[in-house]
Amino acid sequence: MRATIPTASRRTLVPAALLLCLLLPLPAPAGEGFLEVHADDGRLIVALPMPEGEGWCLEWNHSVEGFAVLDCYRHRGGRMVLERSHLPDFAAGLDHIPGRGRQVSDGEGGYWIEEIDETVPGNAYRLRVGSLRVDHRLVVDDERISLSRLAANRLVTLRLTLPD
Repeated sequence: MRATIPTASRRTLVPAALLLCLLLPLPAPAGEGFLEVHADDGRLIVALPMPEGEGWCLEWNHSVEGFAVLDCYRHRGGRMVLERSHLPDFAAGLDHIPGRGRQVSDGEGGYWIEEIDETVPGNAYRLRVGSLRVDHRLVVDDERISLSRLAANRLVTLRLTLPD
């Protein structure tokens, strides 16, 4: 036996259901996210769209040798993942840790550490931004944003944020 809803009740249910649909937040499209940089006081310094599958690098000049070093991340499955690093030389503090990724030549005397694939806990990390000489910068596609111009010698948090 099939239950039926009286016509008068249906007339009130339809507008109520439509109103409920308008009041409930719509889910964000899967994969949206932002790479954000916040000052230590919480102020937003940089916000870049970072959809699922997209990546960015943090680039800086080695404090002794002056060449650029890169740590490259990707938004993968709602997580900030360190995928690879570029090290132009075995200068002070730069080396490959066996068992952490795979070292391959960059063809120019330096090397990439590929397949690091480490998830960043909490999708965030803190960074003491260097002076303009070090010039910490975010690299997304061909765009470079100098964090050192925005927050030199200050503590910031880099965070991958996702919609609620």
